[in-house]
Amino acid sequence: MALELDRYPVIDYDVEVPVVDDPDDLRLLRKWEVAIGYRIFSALRWGQLGDGHITARDPERPDHFWVLGHGIPFWAATVDNLALVGPDGSVVDGPAAGGINYAAHNIHWPILAARPDLVSAAHTHTQFGTPWSANVRPFRPISQEACVFVYDQSIYRGEDLEVATMDGGHAIAEAMGATRLCILRNHGLLTGGSSPGEAVGLFVMAERVAEVHVKAPDAVPISDDAAKAVEGTMGCDTVGWRVFQWLARDLVPDPSVVLGD
Repeated sequence: MALELDRYPVIDYDVEVPVVDDPDDLRLLRKWEVAIGYRIFSALRWGQLGDGHITARDPERPDHFWVLGHGIPFWAATVDNLALVGPDGSVVDGPAAGGINYAAHNIHWPILAARPDLVSAAHTHTQFGTPWSANVRPFRPISQEACVFVYDQSIYRGEDLEVATMDGGHAIAEAMGATRLCILRNHGLLTGGSSPGEAVGLFVMAERVAEVHVKAPDAVPISDDAAKAVEGTMGCDTVGWRVFQWLARDLVPDPSVVLGD
């Protein structure tokens, strides 16, 4: 397929996640989704303290990932200021002057290494995800969106909030298991996806779910049977990617801004 990244495709109920075979095109698409994702986070007022990271596995070097260079505001993310990071945390392509957020390497590399099904992971500190994580409790089926995660979530109970070493990342990866959402104790939310778009879409959904939990602490959950019925329709493999499409169109109206010069 020919990439047209200066505009969004028409979205309807039958749209499919694009399949891209050419590795150069796939790399560009993944970087484009990462850059759009950072701008979505910025529009939601996340990452203003320099916290958070969105990554994308490189299609030809699967043990390397792309992430925004350190010191670059989320609103300024483009495909050109993403850095390619190797297994040892070194920048092998892209801007290297400021390095990268070291926690991005310590958290994301072990997750992507342990999960060949994932291409991307997303994490930042948010108004509701972080306070909810301090409860060290999973989501319950108290909203429609919550049902996406009720049967697809995990909790990391470690107290190493800085994740200053790779050991912390490996522990998070082990706790995450095969789930797409991991609640990091006293830290916040982390999502994984088969594309950066999916990881970002799931992250924003999880934050909305955390908001409901924080604001309705005495909420009465729906039954397990009802929750499974909702999960069966909403919890599909494409829900995160579809949410990303809506977010991108609303918060980053002109996708050409991330294409650089």
